[in-house]
Amino acid sequence: MTLQKVMSGSVLFAACALLASCGTLTSAQTVPTTQVPVTTTTEPEVIAASGQRSGASTKAAQRKLLSLGFWLESPPGKYDETTRQAVMAFQKYYRLRPTGSINTATAYLLEEMTLRVQGKATEGTLVEVDKERQLLFLIEDGVTKYALNASTGDDREYVEPDMNTPGVMLRGTSITPVGTFKTNRERPDGWWNGDLGQIYRPKYFIGGVAIHGSQVVPAYPASHGCVRVTPAAMDMIWESELMPLGTKVVVYGELK
Repeated sequence: MTLQKVMSGSVLFAACALLASCGTLTSAQTVPTTQVPVTTTTEPEVIAASGQRSGASTKAAQRKLLSLGFWLESPPGKYDETTRQAVMAFQKYYRLRPTGSINTATAYLLEEMTLRVQGKATEGTLVEVDKERQLLFLIEDGVTKYALNASTGDDREYVEPDMNTPGVMLRGTSITPVGTFKTNRERPDGWWNGDLGQIYRPKYFIGGVAIHGSQVVPAYPASHGCVRVTPAAMDMIWESELMPLGTKVVVYGELK
């Protein structure tokens, strides 16, 4: 056997081994491709005149209300009681009819407004109660942190049973006094049976007059003299320590 034949056989054997290990050869090289993720765009959320319906428009309204300083704690997009209260506070602040529903005028102003809510005070940490507009402002270091819908005394005379003393009738006038006071006592735990009804986690600032949670916080004055906010708002006040004992409370304005 000649050297040339041996070399030819070796080359043929090597080629066969290469085919066996690599598979079938192709005339074109395969180029790996990278899959580009598909992105979708959504329409920006717009605040619409949606009444009290839950949905994307309510979610946009909630975000704007919070950014302006009108407190709420609703799940995003759900129109619950704290959203309704925040809408009422916004409407009162801008002198709209306080329906608690997002109508055309409310939706327009929510879209347009950019400045945060502001009480009267520009320094100090205090609480303001505006009787004319029925609003409560929580102010920290001169900055209004939140505005809440509130309901004060309605200036009416009343004769009602003492809830804690059977057979006793209470007489008085439902006045929320105007002036500068300080919180001087409080009840941190749950509901308390007051003489004229149940109150929630009250913070008293003069005599038996307190800022407290209530199941009924309408757009108008309705209390016996206390300042009503929702139980959820009262929980927020306690948990954020925005009204410790000794906090200044300034009540101003007259009922319209």
